[in-house]
Amino acid sequence: MSEHQWRKSSYSPDASNCVEVATTPTTIHIRDSKCPAHPHLTLPPATWAAFLSSLSPEPVE
Repeated sequence: MSEHQWRKSSYSPDASNCVEVATTPTTIHIRDSKCPAHPHLTLPPATWAAFLSSLSPEPVE
């Protein structure tokens, strides 16, 4: 999938292995940076957004 612009989290040091994400208007691609040639996950943007929002802490009142 070399046509995708893969990127790592800004929280990951340059030398670290982590999850990489590539986005298109209709899909989110997720792969392990240690194994970029291996299969990767492909999700609809709404599923990715729901996953990310589940990671956010609850607002403090």
